[in-house]
Amino acid sequence: MTGPACLASTPETRARAATWFEELRDRICAEFEKLEDELEKAAPRIAAGKPAGRFERKSWRRPEKDGGGGVISIMRGGVFEKVGVNVSIVHGEFSPEFRAQIPGAADDPRFWAGGISLVAHPRSPKVPAVHMNTRHIVTTQAWFGGGTDLTPMTPVDADTRDFHAALKSACDRHDAGYYPRFKKWCDEYFFLKHRNETRGVGGIFYDNHDTGDFARDLAFTRDVGLAFLDIYPRLVRRHLAESWTDADRRHQLMRRGRYAEFNLLYDRGTKFGLMTGGNVEAILMSLPPEAAWP
Repeated sequence: MTGPACLASTPETRARAATWFEELRDRICAEFEKLEDELEKAAPRIAAGKPAGRFERKSWRRPEKDGGGGVISIMRGGVFEKVGVNVSIVHGEFSPEFRAQIPGAADDPRFWAGGISLVAHPRSPKVPAVHMNTRHIVTTQAWFGGGTDLTPMTPVDADTRDFHAALKSACDRHDAGYYPRFKKWCDEYFFLKHRNETRGVGGIFYDNHDTGDFARDLAFTRDVGLAFLDIYPRLVRRHLAESWTDADRRHQLMRRGRYAEFNLLYDRGTKFGLMTGGNVEAILMSLPPEAAWP
């Protein structure tokens, strides 16, 4: 797990980051399974015939000897039609055509990368879809990145307000300038240029984040994950018992089509995973189980 000795970090710092990503994964999975258990009580008609979901985990390894790997955690249930929470800890060398795109890799292609990636596609069109990922990447430089964004099928002002308030609170604990900068970055990043529309109602996005203080940057990344763990389940519970129509479902499938377009055309994580020999199943976990186009 420690990776090449040449990297701009220590085995200890890399292990601390990896341990946090795994801890956050376990806490999210436990909370999401709790939501599945709550559906029967909150909305027995909606839950009828849909057993409470449980995460199934599958490990994978990179083809290179001692190149690391990851764990795919997928759940399908009554609340979540499909949710994936993946952790990967990989190391090796960037390909010649890719290394020039990565900070600190042009002259030395060796790298270490660890992170958590989550995408949730709820069964109900009333419950917003969501994405969250945080990561630590090390070459001859070292930095954190990630963020989270909310994709409701039909925006609800209170949900948007509360989601952003939770992220702003997490950012403000570290630097008052983080939230406006990272919100703007998110708005610009999660934009479907070919359709001239946003993917959802935004959130925060940051990359190449390195203040020079590993503990400070890990603490910020940790608080982003904890803010997500606090706010998103609250939004799910808010809409858990709401009914929906066939028209709502058709609209949901169309919005999921937009989601798939972004992840296949623009998403950095998808490109990074494919270019570093990642597990294709894990990389494409973000795609919805069903989608539609006109």
